[in-house]
Amino acid sequence: MNASDRTPADLLRSALAADPARPLVTFYDDATGERVELSVATFANWVAKTANLLQGELSASPGDRLALLLPAHWQTAVWLLACSSVGVTAELGGDPADADYVVAGPEGLEAGLACSGDRIALSLAPLGRRFVPAPPTGYADYAVEVPGQGDRFAPFVPVDPDAPALVVDGTELTGAQLVERARADADALGLAPGGRLLSGRPYAGWSGLSAGLYAPLAAGGSVVLCRNLDQLGAEGLAKRVESERVTTTLTD
Repeated sequence: MNASDRTPADLLRSALAADPARPLVTFYDDATGERVELSVATFANWVAKTANLLQGELSASPGDRLALLLPAHWQTAVWLLACSSVGVTAELGGDPADADYVVAGPEGLEAGLACSGDRIALSLAPLGRRFVPAPPTGYADYAVEVPGQGDRFAPFVPVDPDAPALVVDGTELTGAQLVERARADADALGLAPGGRLLSGRPYAGWSGLSAGLYAPLAAGGSVVLCRNLDQLGAEGLAKRVESERVTTTLTD
């Protein structure tokens, strides 16, 4: 990654310029058997579309706050990078009543209704399927809204690396602080360009977010993000580590 990168969106742009075809996020849900692999280019395309939805359709702007009521999931990772691209402050598990926007999965829909702003619902079904027959009351369906968005994104206002980007563990981090932490974690884990980190940690705090997205991105590596990993078993985990060419494993 480039030393000049100061926001997560910068890190993604550098990854795209370096090798768009390599894997970036490989997601498993061991409760459903789902596996999704996203190259840097595919992930960046999802981020661009989601950022265009935020900025163009929802009129989000730098300084706005978005509560993410989502688990560790590839679509959560997309939303985190989309918020960084626009300059919106994201908070995993944030209070919807204090947020300008809320993005919720099935388990967060009721709580998300406390948000007075726009609400987006994700089914988290395999292949990013929409809600059937209709989205939950009070929400727009992400799977319906995002496909028609543009494949390229440019912020109306340049994102300030020293502005708040993420609230995690009760602490507000700027984009520059987030990148600095991610780089330090990558160094501590010995992650090198091309490395593959398998993470079974939830996105409930910094350790899970770093392992499951930011540290591999900062290192020029990739993540194998596993939800419900406890259902896989030791033998299954060993096989996955081998098949996915994992170089670092974090399961707790």
